[in-house]
Amino acid sequence: MNKTVLLLALLLSGCASAPAPISNERIAEILASPDRRPADRTNDIRRKPDQMLAFIGVRPGIVALDLSAGGGYTTELIARATGPSGRVYGQSRPRNPNSADNPRPPAPEGAAAASVIPPSSPLALAERAKNPAAGNIVSVVQSFEDPVPAALASNGLDLVTLMFNYHDLGWLGVNRAQMNRAVFAGLKPGGLYVIADHSGRPGTGISESGSLHRVEEAFVRREVEAAGFRLVGEGNFLRNPADPRDRNPPEPPQPKDEFVLKFVKP
Repeated sequence: MNKTVLLLALLLSGCASAPAPISNERIAEILASPDRRPADRTNDIRRKPDQMLAFIGVRPGIVALDLSAGGGYTTELIARATGPSGRVYGQSRPRNPNSADNPRPPAPEGAAAASVIPPSSPLALAERAKNPAAGNIVSVVQSFEDPVPAALASNGLDLVTLMFNYHDLGWLGVNRAQMNRAVFAGLKPGGLYVIADHSGRPGTGISESGSLHRVEEAFVRREVEAAGFRLVGEGNFLRNPADPRDRNPPEPPQPKDEFVLKFVKP
């Protein structure tokens, strides 16, 4: 058997042994679980987790990292989807000893104030992990620039998610290039990096992160691809072309235009 045929056989063998993404039926079961929190069910209306989980393609048994996990809404969904054989790390940034809550910069006059990211959420994640269906959640308190647990920092992850908080990295002064490189190093070849956020207008970059709670999609793509990632999917299920993207929230009241990007580590 020549080297080319052997390599192809090994690749096919690896693909055959990898579990398939969970089905739409399994996703529906997860979302309908009676032990889910009422607040999470309310959040489902806006977040469309059925389409998000299907877009990500979560597989049983994977190792995932949810960046900026906050209260753990996405962390728990992925934990349920990976099942007991998987593990999901929920990352939170350490508290700033010089600030009680690291408040967001004040919004311009007439603009609605944006929410404040909790500086850390280990207690929230620990509470979620008490549920046997999400007992595979592990809280990680590390900086955004070094978000991956040391044991997984080199090819240890199958999936990384960052849901609706990439823009906050702007006003927080995070070194995003360093963070994206760390995520790239932590993912296995073929691993996925999925980012969703509130869409900003062309040319605004990340400049309106502290005021309008938005970031330009093309800007995010450029930064992530600069770390070595390749874009492999775009989710349009949270799009709203009617949103002028110049307010927070939009005027007249309507859902924000939101993008979802899926990158792969080649």
